[in-house]
Amino acid sequence: MKKMMIFPAALLAVLSALPLAARAADVVKGQALVEKYNCASCHGKDYNSPIDPSYPKLAGQHADYLKHALTAYRRGDTAMNGRTNAIMSAQAKPLTDRDINDIAAYLHSLPGSLVLRK
Repeated sequence: MKKMMIFPAALLAVLSALPLAARAADVVKGQALVEKYNCASCHGKDYNSPIDPSYPKLAGQHADYLKHALTAYRRGDTAMNGRTNAIMSAQAKPLTDRDINDIAAYLHSLPGSLVLRK
């Protein structure tokens, strides 16, 4: 029983030792990255009006979904759980995990028109 109590305390100590910035995504950096990679050229200037109806709306999308999708595009079709798309794979290849977290946080923070319930 004592070991179970020590583990959470030790984990808390380790996590609290990390700087806050190392744990939290940076929305401002995410905005800079979507501008750098010109995501608006396909997903629309508000990330809510894509140029093609088959392209997803990104504004307001769940951050965990965006992280999963970008990571899958970065993996490509040769890895497990990878996705293939010539444009998105090329866009995602240079992204770090931190970049992906920041982009997801930024896009999630935007007002979106996603339908959650009908």
